[in-house]
Amino acid sequence: MNPVWGMLVVLIFITGFAEAWIPPSNKLKDTTNTPRRPEDVKIGSVLAFDSNIAKVSKIALEVAVEDVNSDPTVLNGTKLKLTVHDSNSNGFLSIMEAKQLMESESVALIGPESSAFTHMISYIAKELQVPLLSFTATDPTLSSLQCPFFLRTTHSDLFQMAAIADIIDYYEWRQVVAIYIDDDRGRNGITSLADQLAAKRSKISHKAPINPDATHEDIRNVLLQVSFMESRVIVVHTCTNWGLDILNVAQDLGMMDSGYVWITTDWLSTIIDISSPLPRKSIASMQGVITLRSYIKDSDLRRKFVTKWENMTTFGVSTYSLYAYDTIWLLARALDDFFDQGGNLSFLKAPQMKDSQSRFLNLDSFRVFSGGKILVEKILGAKMNGTTGPIEFTSDKSLDFPAFEVINVIGTGFRRVGYWSNSSRLSTSPPETPKTNESSSSSELLHSVVWPGETVKKPRGWVLPQNGKHLKIGVPIRVSFQDFVKEVNETDRYVGYSIDVFVAAVNLLPYAVPHKFYSYGDGHKNPSYTDLMSLVSTGVYDAAVGDIAIITNRTRMVDFTQPYIESGLVVVTPVKKLSSGTWAFFRPFSAELWCVIGIFFVVVGAVVWILEHRKNVEFRGTPKQQVVTTLWFSFSTLFFSHKQNMRSTLGRFVLILWLFVVLIISSSYTASLTSILTVQKLYSPIEGINSLQSRKDRIGYQESSFVRNYLVKEIGISESRLVPLNLQEDYDKALNDGPNNGGVIAIVDERPYIELFLSTRCQFSIVGPDFTKNGWGFAFPHESPLAIDISDAILKLSETGELQRIHNKWLMRSACSSQGAELAVDRLELKRFKGLFLIIGLACFLSLVVYLVPIIYHYTIKKSNSSKSPRPRPIQTFISSVDGKEGAVSAYSQKRLRGTSSLRSDDNDAFHHKFTINESSSNILHWSQQGH
Repeated sequence: MNPVWGMLVVLIFITGFAEAWIPPSNKLKDTTNTPRRPEDVKIGSVLAFDSNIAKVSKIALEVAVEDVNSDPTVLNGTKLKLTVHDSNSNGFLSIMEAKQLMESESVALIGPESSAFTHMISYIAKELQVPLLSFTATDPTLSSLQCPFFLRTTHSDLFQMAAIADIIDYYEWRQVVAIYIDDDRGRNGITSLADQLAAKRSKISHKAPINPDATHEDIRNVLLQVSFMESRVIVVHTCTNWGLDILNVAQDLGMMDSGYVWITTDWLSTIIDISSPLPRKSIASMQGVITLRSYIKDSDLRRKFVTKWENMTTFGVSTYSLYAYDTIWLLARALDDFFDQGGNLSFLKAPQMKDSQSRFLNLDSFRVFSGGKILVEKILGAKMNGTTGPIEFTSDKSLDFPAFEVINVIGTGFRRVGYWSNSSRLSTSPPETPKTNESSSSSELLHSVVWPGETVKKPRGWVLPQNGKHLKIGVPIRVSFQDFVKEVNETDRYVGYSIDVFVAAVNLLPYAVPHKFYSYGDGHKNPSYTDLMSLVSTGVYDAAVGDIAIITNRTRMVDFTQPYIESGLVVVTPVKKLSSGTWAFFRPFSAELWCVIGIFFVVVGAVVWILEHRKNVEFRGTPKQQVVTTLWFSFSTLFFSHKQNMRSTLGRFVLILWLFVVLIISSSYTASLTSILTVQKLYSPIEGINSLQSRKDRIGYQESSFVRNYLVKEIGISESRLVPLNLQEDYDKALNDGPNNGGVIAIVDERPYIELFLSTRCQFSIVGPDFTKNGWGFAFPHESPLAIDISDAILKLSETGELQRIHNKWLMRSACSSQGAELAVDRLELKRFKGLFLIIGLACFLSLVVYLVPIIYHYTIKKSNSSKSPRPRPIQTFISSVDGKEGAVSAYSQKRLRGTSSLRSDDNDAFHHKFTINESSSNILHWSQQGH
């Protein structure tokens, strides 16, 4: 701001010399004794009368002052005295006029129209503490934080740029061209637009500033440059004086035809509102243009103002007229509150200032408004309903509730296609209030638009640059697998699968794509594709075409098209044919599984014997007979030919589950053995990437490919094990030599390469599944719209079968007679049957528990009842009890019980007999004594 202060210093010196010639009686008097409620309050305004906005604003200001002064409820008899000065669109005159108004002790200054002039005057207002209100200065950098006495009574261009960015994002355009007047407002507004677009992954691809003093020829030259740009979405941010000239020149250059998109800020809607009807040429030049207009809800105040306006002037009512009218009312209500709080209009002499040479500056003509800070606070705290709706300032001193109408110019008028507000963003419904607004959930955020060229189809938004240049496309020059990309004898002609796909896709586009292929690589080894992507991202190439794998680190540098072929990393290794052999019937199961099956045959037989032994006579006999019966029963279940009948419920339960397990095992064995005996098999000790991880042998990979980094960083294979290979012959030799003779045990590469390699080499085969999944695509710079169109064309090629035809032309060939052979399937392992064995094992265990618990219980009771009688050892007794037949054991128990009772009866009889003898003896003895 050094030029601004320089101008102020010059003005101060000019004022000092002028005041030397003014009589003392004519100099300003001190007004510190101004009454509390003065008869009038001076306010000033600086406008450029040569613009239509200033003309209608002047009328609106005067009408507002008249209405305020005629309303006794406002200011309580104090009258507003408005003075309007013409700046003639000159910055120096604007400062001079503002200085004169401030010298006249104006309590507030309205204007000027230009944001640049407002910047300069805001510093004077800050020093003199005079509120500066503007309804036209929309530069986003004009901030109340930097200029505390500046108050914007309209909405900042920041919100217009946010609305335009939302429109561009809604139509999915990614690049725009910005045309603007090269002043503070134009530059800062476009900067805000760039920030808003960046948040939505879009950008301004070209900025086209126009000098404020530009001629018709200057505008033409700027638009000619724009016409050569790739983007056809053009945003025009200018003023009403230049806007129609830009559109008229664009019409002459054919830039208003189909394919173009023109979006303007509110200057165009202002022209339409103020100056209708417009000249025919101007109307023709704005057909299909989208513009914004501040949204103002209809109200009684607005209708009353419009009625009065139509009776006063031929100008139409614009939003600037309404904002100007409301600015006066806002100031009047703030002054009324200011006076009610005891404020008075006192002006003090400006403090003395020194220049760089310590000389005092003559500031006697300036007065500092002592109540300026309080008045600013009253303005910011005011709340009212105006012609523009509710007026209220936010915490950052901006006007609340920014909202716009989205207008489409059609014919001699326009059509509203939607709305935008800071809370609801784009919507087809009008916004109400900030608190009741909600984001629209509908997918249609705008109604249909008639675009330039009288088309309703959404323009693509871009074309190839019309500057005579061809797309510079980088093509990797391979030394191996040249069926994908190959340069014909060091010429500019290229052939191969990838080239044919790209050319076919370009031919499907609805527009011409002039392009030229440029070789990348030295022709001695395969080039680094990642380095090629870096050259595309930096602009050395406009695109890259070839066998380019889509991987993560490359997508950070470029945008890829839809994959035109599936890919993924696979393992290729030598294989040998596997013959059936004499002992082929052992191969379906692994040795571990055979052992477990045999063990379970024995275990299940033993469990069934235990469960059936006491009840079923078929499971009884001599120990030898019982062992043979158990084994025979168990193994005969393999063929479902067992003859023994199950008597116990638990035995039947175990047998049913075991027969189910046998059915599964025998079916799996039959299927696997059939495959071994009837299908030609290939065998390799390597089963996939997991086998390579567990071994220490060397592994081959294609030189200059991403495979090396992937194996080291992602798989964790030691770098010392990796061997770079260049040619297909190198692949062949390394695999044939093997790891013990300086070769490799396997090669890891992308599937398309390996399939082409295997088409003529039958001794090798892919083992295991693909352990990565990706594809090949064509690379373009980030946000390139051509990538999207090429992707659509690739999908069309796939749908029509053309993509498969190209694949068959270059890649479908085979000289191997063993193509029908299959890689040997792994033997059936124990892990595949763990569930079955777990079920039968658990069933056996539970059955034994249910069976043995009652036996142990009865044995315990029997042992306690016969504790007095001599018994053999407990274990032998328990085994005898378990081994006994269930009926015999029961009979034995009953016999033992009867025996015990008989024994007790005999003991009683003997005791009775003995007692009788003793008693008889006693009687005989007694009789003998008496007879004696």
